[in-house]
Amino acid sequence: MNNPQSTAKIADHPIHPMLISFPIAFFVATLGCDLAFWTTGGAAWAQAAIWLLGAGLVMAAFAAVAGVIEILGDGRIRALNDVWWHAGGNVVVVLIELYNWISRYAEGTGAILPKGLILSAISVGILLFTGWKGWEMVYRHRVAVADENDRPRLGSAGRRP
Repeated sequence: MNNPQSTAKIADHPIHPMLISFPIAFFVATLGCDLAFWTTGGAAWAQAAIWLLGAGLVMAAFAAVAGVIEILGDGRIRALNDVWWHAGGNVVVVLIELYNWISRYAEGTGAILPKGLILSAISVGILLFTGWKGWEMVYRHRVAVADENDRPRLGSAGRRP
């Protein structure tokens, strides 16, 4: 194995990349709901946004656990500068979105404009950066990319020999 390997995996598939799409999608959708609330004033958008924020936070916690396992599991991963920018930025996003959720829970729709909308936009901006860093780890540093020797060989009938 030449590439840094994933230590949190199911059937040789890294768990962290499987989970991260959920909080990203939920946080981006929150921004979409905030923009819809801003333009329409519809209470359903505010309700959807708080649920999306909550779901994003829960899934971010699962993704973070898998990410920490990855960082602790292979010293070559810990040695990458991109890892720390990726992890640190995502911690900042979670803290911003946690504050965003708490504000909305306590203040209702009054927390959306302009504060919630701004927080959602900042979070999505940071996610663009941390996503870039995450893909740098995969494409440049080949974190969790299977080496040719690690891939199962299939027989002529599509089964492992």
